[in-house]
Amino acid sequence: MTDSEKKKQRVADFKAKNDDRYSWLLNVKDADGNLEGSPNYDPRTLNIPKSAWDKFTPFEKQFWEIKSQHWDTIVFFKKGKFYELYERDADIGHSEFDLKLTDRVNMRMVGVPEMSFESWAAQFIAKGYKVARVDQMETALGKEMREKSSKKKEEKIIRRELKTILTAGTIVDGGLLTNDMSTFCMSIKESCDAENDPPAFGICFVDTATAEFHLTSFVDDFDRTQFETLIMQVKPKEIVHEKGRLSQRTLRILKNCTSHTIWTALKPDVEFWDANATYDEIRFSRYFSKKTKKAFVQEEDEDVIMEDNNDDEIMENSESDDPNDTWPSAIKEAMKKPLMMSALGGLIWYLRSLKLDAELVSLKNFHIYDPIRHCSSLILDGQSLANLEVFENSVDGSDNGTVFKLLNHCATPFGKRTFKNWLCHPLRDIDAINARLDAIEELNSVPEFRNSFYLNFSHSPDLERLISRIHAKTCKVKEFLLVLTAFDNLMKTVSHLGSFAQKFKSDKLLKLFETIPNLTPMLLYFKEAFDYGKAENEGNLIPYIGIDNDYDEIQTKLKAIDQKLAQHLAEANKQLRTTKIVYRDVGKEIYQLEVPNTIKVPSDWKKLSRTQKVNRYWNPTLQKLVRDLQEALEVESNVSKSLNSRFYEKFDVHYREWLLAVKIIAELDCLLSLANSSSSLGEPCCRPQFVRQGPSILEFEELRHPCIVSGIVNDFIPNDTFLGGDQQNIILLTGPNMGGKSTLLRQNCIAIIMAQLGCYVPAKRCLMTPFDRIYTRIGANDNILAGQSTFMVELSETSKILHEATPRSMVILDELGRGTSTFDGYAIAYSVLHYLATHIGCLGLFSTHYGMLTQEFSKNPNIALKHMSCEIDQDRKEVTFLYKLVPGVCPKSYGMNVANMAGIPRQIIDRAEMIATKFEQTSRLQDTLTARSGIPITTHCDFVYLLKTAVTIKNGGTLVEDVGDRALDNQTEREKEERHARVLKAIIHGIKMM
Repeated sequence: MTDSEKKKQRVADFKAKNDDRYSWLLNVKDADGNLEGSPNYDPRTLNIPKSAWDKFTPFEKQFWEIKSQHWDTIVFFKKGKFYELYERDADIGHSEFDLKLTDRVNMRMVGVPEMSFESWAAQFIAKGYKVARVDQMETALGKEMREKSSKKKEEKIIRRELKTILTAGTIVDGGLLTNDMSTFCMSIKESCDAENDPPAFGICFVDTATAEFHLTSFVDDFDRTQFETLIMQVKPKEIVHEKGRLSQRTLRILKNCTSHTIWTALKPDVEFWDANATYDEIRFSRYFSKKTKKAFVQEEDEDVIMEDNNDDEIMENSESDDPNDTWPSAIKEAMKKPLMMSALGGLIWYLRSLKLDAELVSLKNFHIYDPIRHCSSLILDGQSLANLEVFENSVDGSDNGTVFKLLNHCATPFGKRTFKNWLCHPLRDIDAINARLDAIEELNSVPEFRNSFYLNFSHSPDLERLISRIHAKTCKVKEFLLVLTAFDNLMKTVSHLGSFAQKFKSDKLLKLFETIPNLTPMLLYFKEAFDYGKAENEGNLIPYIGIDNDYDEIQTKLKAIDQKLAQHLAEANKQLRTTKIVYRDVGKEIYQLEVPNTIKVPSDWKKLSRTQKVNRYWNPTLQKLVRDLQEALEVESNVSKSLNSRFYEKFDVHYREWLLAVKIIAELDCLLSLANSSSSLGEPCCRPQFVRQGPSILEFEELRHPCIVSGIVNDFIPNDTFLGGDQQNIILLTGPNMGGKSTLLRQNCIAIIMAQLGCYVPAKRCLMTPFDRIYTRIGANDNILAGQSTFMVELSETSKILHEATPRSMVILDELGRGTSTFDGYAIAYSVLHYLATHIGCLGLFSTHYGMLTQEFSKNPNIALKHMSCEIDQDRKEVTFLYKLVPGVCPKSYGMNVANMAGIPRQIIDRAEMIATKFEQTSRLQDTLTARSGIPITTHCDFVYLLKTAVTIKNGGTLVEDVGDRALDNQTEREKEERHARVLKAIIHGIKMM
């Protein structure tokens, strides 16, 4: 037989032998006996018959005990210097990555070197797999020492433990993450008592790389607006939920707004805990138990270690875990909200199954999250984030051409994450906005400050993630040294930047520099505790003498053994009357006495190896010394590992100070990013000016689209926008297809976001009142995953606007009504525009191709008719777009021109023009007949509404029916009075018009 034939025969023999041995893998069942594919099947577990267990070797039992509880996970099993994958995992490794498949003992196997684990784990995770790492907890010598010291009869096998499970949404090691942005795992609890009741949500999500938890709960509307907004803001990589408890509408939103997301369904109550069980589990697990901590303080220029009595979260060995004493305030708040608490419970259970709960939860990094922030920020809901391409473009889902890509110039990874959060929640408070603007003006006035910051922080490691790893004691020594060096650089840079900051007048900048903690005493302690260079070379934190008693003790013992070995060598030479005996290491047998073969040795010397000229021996005394040395080295290795942990613990004592320094640098990084964006907008650009009181107003002079100001398009046409104040509130916009209408709508919204973010805008002048929300209805999309047609999408989004918009809102509607028949679409567009202009009083831009709308609203005092201009070459039948916003109405949409550009045959276009001409003639005749019939029905409706409003105001009532309870709740008394005055003015004007 050839080698190839022999290999095939071995594979066949192995398969035949194991078909019976692993027959239970042919029809897989979960731990409860449910067949794979059945409704109740749990893919995480595997049922192994008792008859199979009885046949397993100790090693196989060790493997299958872990694998049977993690059947849906690729298990990397440590064996010596390799990580090995067995059976189904081996098949996956072979098929996905062409790893060499071999037959090892009774199982198929592939293996990778231990040093390449992270690389292979990242590749499996990228393919959508979960990865478990099982490590050896002792060496072969350690196993012998354990067995020698133990009186119990144990399996003679090296101890192994499941150390961690890695998933795409719970990666804690920054080296496995593909970018600097946060990766979230989200737990969702939904409650909906009846089909027509509004849904309520409790949600908890965590960035495991930084151990930062966010909690929220809310009662949503029927369309789940807040929920959708939250999902668009967070974009979870992994979702944990109660099995069978999410509604179809919620599932549709999740599937529509997320991609490549891992879903994990937990058993209600048993795994996804309710609020009471969550409370009990947190208390029982003592995640927040107080521990003795040491603080580094500087006293009389000397570093000493003393008890930190100022930290109210620290005390000596507390026996209790009192929520009122030690629990984070966010969890105390969650205790009042069952849905929020249950969502936290589901997430903690899941993290516990991944061996991550203790290291993440114990950091106490919990925050209440408000996806909308009604009172403090400009609300950008999920639709606006998508329509305005704030974080993802509509072409390939990347950040190319997005607002985030335009404005984000942060130097640090933690700065980029903070800036994304800023962009999710632009400000509403004028003082807060101006504080940012003052800061960026000063930063731009001192280029040396900005240059120094970028020079020193542009290559900064991700300190926010790394200090979380130090807390978990999973940080590598080189990473720990990198953190210490980076914080040392941080303090030096802050000191240097402080010389510039002393001249600043910005309260925000001054406060940042005043707040940054002094990290120098802590850093000095570590510099004096161990040698950085030696630690980097040896991979362990080796303390100087006097720092650690355990380490000093084992070093003393090792030196004593070394002295005994040297003494024994001298005695051997003396005993055999020679000077030629030396120690020689051969393989694992170290310190062999190498003796020339001409010399006779005592009979109790044991020969270990030989050459032509020498023999090598251990004698009884030397053998005991070598054993003592090996055991001492094993102890030293364990002490060194524990030393790393102890140094990490000393660092973690001041986690809050390290984190505060990172947060301050992140905020400074964000301000510099806004300063950089403001200075790179080109001309003209300006600082936005804000109006505190009075009616809403928005004025842009020579505004350009912010995302096209970087030189890609040099001839971009600027446009003016005047809304509110003395001008009309809404622009009814017409113009040719491809004439720039949608671009105009978007550029105004993006400029508003920039202004309220605290950035300059690409305009000659900007005057505005802060907006509470931007509503957008742009684009015509069939939302197939959500089970909605184009028309349904339009109406759903428009319904939100009509129910929730206020006079302080900005509304953008692009060609509303195109998703249905012409007459239905026109009627809806007319009614919505009429309601926005006469009832809500918001500012807005309303683009349309319905020419009749311009006729109907030509005399409405709240609506301005404008269009995107163009030039027509009648002879060549060509349209030249001028992209300029001018007063008046565009006579046509010039769709035939677009058809010509798209390559539609000329004869079809000519035929279409003839039909269009007939339609226009018929429409004009019908309009003439309608005009003769009397006053339009809408005028009657307006008159009745105005009279009703006048009576309401006269009787001291409020306009609840105008803008809805929610809008009025957000209005001050002064704003209500101003609104009443505007309505009365409109009444008088309306009566005159009639």
